[in-house]
Amino acid sequence: MKTVRLTMAQALLRFLDEQYVSVDGTETKFVKGVMGIFGHGNVTGLGEALERSAGSLRFIQGKNEQGMVHAAAAFAKQSGRRQIYACTSSIGPGALNMVTAAATATVNRIPVLLLPGDNFACRQPDPVLQQLEVQADYTVSAVDAFRPVSRYFDRIVRPEQLMSAALQAMRVLTDPAETGAVTLALPQDVQAEAYDYPAAFFERRVHVIDRRPPSPEAARRAAALIAGKKKPLIIAGGGVHYADAARQLAEFAEAFGIPVAETQAGKSSLPWDHPLNMGAIGVTGSLAANKLAREADVVIGIGTRYSDFTTASKSAFGNEDAQFVNLNVSAFDSAKLNGLQLTADAREGLAALRSELAAAGYRSGYGEGELAERKAEWDREVDRLYAIEHEEGLAQTRALGVINETLLPSDVVVCAAGSLPGDLHRLWRSAEPRTYHMEYGFSCMGYEISGTFGAALAEPDRGVYAVVGDGSYLMLHSELVTSLQEGTKITVLLFDNHGFQCIHNLQRGHGSDGFGNEFRYRNAGTGHLDGGYMPIDFAAHARSMGAKAYKATTAEELREALLQAREETVTTLIEIKVVPGTNTPGYESWWRVEVPEVSASEKVAASHKEMAAQIRKARAL
Repeated sequence: MKTVRLTMAQALLRFLDEQYVSVDGTETKFVKGVMGIFGHGNVTGLGEALERSAGSLRFIQGKNEQGMVHAAAAFAKQSGRRQIYACTSSIGPGALNMVTAAATATVNRIPVLLLPGDNFACRQPDPVLQQLEVQADYTVSAVDAFRPVSRYFDRIVRPEQLMSAALQAMRVLTDPAETGAVTLALPQDVQAEAYDYPAAFFERRVHVIDRRPPSPEAARRAAALIAGKKKPLIIAGGGVHYADAARQLAEFAEAFGIPVAETQAGKSSLPWDHPLNMGAIGVTGSLAANKLAREADVVIGIGTRYSDFTTASKSAFGNEDAQFVNLNVSAFDSAKLNGLQLTADAREGLAALRSELAAAGYRSGYGEGELAERKAEWDREVDRLYAIEHEEGLAQTRALGVINETLLPSDVVVCAAGSLPGDLHRLWRSAEPRTYHMEYGFSCMGYEISGTFGAALAEPDRGVYAVVGDGSYLMLHSELVTSLQEGTKITVLLFDNHGFQCIHNLQRGHGSDGFGNEFRYRNAGTGHLDGGYMPIDFAAHARSMGAKAYKATTAEELREALLQAREETVTTLIEIKVVPGTNTPGYESWWRVEVPEVSASEKVAASHKEMAAQIRKARAL
């Protein structure tokens, strides 16, 4: 048997460099490169291998471990989960900084490969710098924190273990139903140990991602259920995008006259002006979609994980007899809401359902003009919100309207947390698939700029825009520097509303007077954070790192800044001053948050009673 003597780290890189995926006959190199921050625990092992034995793998220097994993996840998401970056860190705090982003990837079903350094397997330097000593179990290290947030976890304590671990890692990373964060813990001594690896381990390996068809019986059962209903509603989730099924979704909806509502992950599945696109669903949903959800007698969920924002904490579906048909590549998700399971690839499942329903001569029972009227009503509401003039300054909805009207149809917007996801979900008018990139499975503050950098790596020929609040920007903006270093232009649209206004609104909506969520100075008189707003110059901050920057306080200034930013060749930030609290309201939706049963405030007590009444109305299954 022919062998190649390599260190474990060198062998890992050579293996990763030869991994490909094949979808519908098209092969793509799966591992584009490695993002990393070096420290003790990886610099002399994996770092040396990247320096001298990287092959065609590209190395990108991260600036924050959480940020670089967000960037890698966004790259994979925008690539349709067909290409990834691996991420490496030192042991201890460097590794733990990746845990939040690992959870974000796993929740959103996005493949990322994490290669944290780990304690010495030999245990001779004991305790090593940054080692977490667990006295009751000395096999535990800080890296074990990745176990609950990883879809696959392994620790390579001998160099030959790499072979089975790497193959299992690829199995999970390339499985549409299983994918998420994969963690291979790499003890620093083992990274540098050599082994005679079989040459076959490094041969080109193509992982074929077959489209999973539904069982014929399951398709017939689903079609029979739908055929007996008059008011169906489709909920399009992220699985529509990952299956490249946007065209099939449109054809299916048109064939049977079924309206479509979109989740955060599914938005842009249909163009906003498609006659059957009723907009966003759930807590951040449109009036049209939420009214239809309340009346629906069957809900057809396609590639959705049915988060509580999608289901409005199980209150969105007002028809007690409503049933669910769940088309999802993951049986875990297709079993939700006590639904009829159609476990399959979205494209394959739609084709099977369409064939069965066409044979049955099915057509939905919506009245003539009913859906057009609902859509027109919502379109007028979006126009109204886009045109709002506020006496104190620029309203958030007005700013979004200007941005939506000025950006190109092919431009990509990226967002994750705060009040902006709600406004974007309701109001943003997407014209092309995959131009709306929202991380709302984990709603991780700090994803926005890192994610925009990752999306721009995947889509170098498109304009890619971070839509981010000042709170998220302050939490994590370090990969802005990486975008400059890599010459990968992103545009940051920073909405400055003086704090965590989304939670401030939620807080006040449930009886609080507002506490601890705005960026104010401490008031010497009251002792609380209720003094004046802190004047933070975000544009100057961006310029200090090498970016171009503009400021906008009016719609006209914003439009001009957007046009100027388009012409810039480097990363650009536009600081947009908006009036706090000028985001969209709810549209006949509800979200369950627990309110104290006992409080010194009568407003809180009243809010608790209202919440308890709503809880009783929600579905149990």
